[in-house]
Amino acid sequence: MDTYVRFLFEFMNVFFEGVGSIIGGFFKGLIQMFSIPDYLYIIDRYRKDFTGGEWVLVVIAVIVMFVVLGLIVMLILFFIRKYLKFRKTLVEQESMLQEIGELNREVANLVQEKEKILAMKVSQLGLKPGEEATITNEETGETETLSDDEEDGDIRFSKLHAIDLQFKDYKVQNYGNTFTLPELVEIFRNFAASKLRLYYTSEMIRLFISGLSATKLVILQGISGTGKTSLAYAWGKFIKNDAIIASVQPSWRDRTELFGYFNEFTKKFNETEVLKGMYLAGYTDDVYVTVLDEMNIARVEYYFAEMLSILEMPSRDEWIIELVPSVWPNDPKRLKQGKLQIPGNMWYIGTINNDDSTFAVTDKVYDRAMPIDINDKGQVFEPIDTDAMNINSSYLEGLFAEAKSKYPLTSEMEAKINDMDDYVIKHFRIAFGNRIVKQMKDFVATYVGCGGREVDGVDYYIARKILRKFEQLNLAYIRDEIDPFIEFLDKSFGKENFKECKDYLLRLKKMV
Repeated sequence: MDTYVRFLFEFMNVFFEGVGSIIGGFFKGLIQMFSIPDYLYIIDRYRKDFTGGEWVLVVIAVIVMFVVLGLIVMLILFFIRKYLKFRKTLVEQESMLQEIGELNREVANLVQEKEKILAMKVSQLGLKPGEEATITNEETGETETLSDDEEDGDIRFSKLHAIDLQFKDYKVQNYGNTFTLPELVEIFRNFAASKLRLYYTSEMIRLFISGLSATKLVILQGISGTGKTSLAYAWGKFIKNDAIIASVQPSWRDRTELFGYFNEFTKKFNETEVLKGMYLAGYTDDVYVTVLDEMNIARVEYYFAEMLSILEMPSRDEWIIELVPSVWPNDPKRLKQGKLQIPGNMWYIGTINNDDSTFAVTDKVYDRAMPIDINDKGQVFEPIDTDAMNINSSYLEGLFAEAKSKYPLTSEMEAKINDMDDYVIKHFRIAFGNRIVKQMKDFVATYVGCGGREVDGVDYYIARKILRKFEQLNLAYIRDEIDPFIEFLDKSFGKENFKECKDYLLRLKKMV
């Protein structure tokens, strides 16, 4: 055994001597680099033989050497500081991980304690499976509804679950509405003025209601401070269902900003007010509205693209969005296989400020929406005192359907629109899509049903939906085509008509 120990010592000694030589050589070389006496000794040996010019070169060599040594010192200090900073970061991360672990344990303990307390309260109340009870907090006076479902803590949609409890025995109400579309225009206009001190012209309300008829997404655009958000707010007050205001943020990148997301850490779904409003609307036949305030402060096609595609589907049975991929036993009643039916009685109103701080709205959005310009403040008038009213969505859509059936585009107007389509294709290389033609028919029919003229409805729609596309063209190229196009409109529709289109074309001409 002694022989093996000597062998092992000599064998390992070769390795460790090599390591020692490397380390010793490094420090020896470092010491030699900074050996000032050696540098002085060499200078002293040669100083008698230097000429005047050579002394200048010696001074330069000394300066260069000191600069190099200084750089080496700075490099060493830099790496030492980097290491200390890296080490400090690791220590802080380890400390944070420990704190997070402790907090997670405390949260888990608190949840267990809450469940035990709830279980004790439920058992004290003698609550049986399927029953509900209301408990009042003696300190705050707040009430809490408990059920057997809440004992296991498996409810991940707390807000939607609360709506299920609230509407458990709800029956759809018939409000017995009898108003016509022209009456609705004046009723809403007088309500906004008498109750909210918001003044709009009958024409503006007529356009707004016609927009609701043509599409589920209405865009109110124009300069800031003209009452775009106020109009949507007033409509919510008028129908006795306050508008859900979703203030769009620049950080919105996907649909989770609208609907929420499932939190893997808490095992709960973070529900937004928009999702809550959609779910509630599905229980009723009331009219609801969601306002996307300053919707183009982020790119609309990022966070609203899925909704644009869904709302375009012809059958409302296909208006379905998936919230979660899996199914839990206590998921909301109206959530089928993790999917939610988008309610047909909810409209979406976006407000847009056209300035340098916002993104341009793309054709994909504009083609599916109905833009309405609000650039003028309404004039104050003496309104008739009018109260808010409940409106059945089915009744309102029935009025829309009746108007579309009763006031279709006349054959004469269709022929003129087709002629204009051919003219625009030939001179501007822009064509009407089938979606735009269908939407125009719906919009104009309802506009006429609300008391407007067919030619004015067509004029407004073409100016906002078709001529708007001219902005994408080279304005210098089309400048000479504008005056002949205005002459064509005068000849086809009359000089006294199509004021919106002509004003828009003249504005384009001035921009060149």
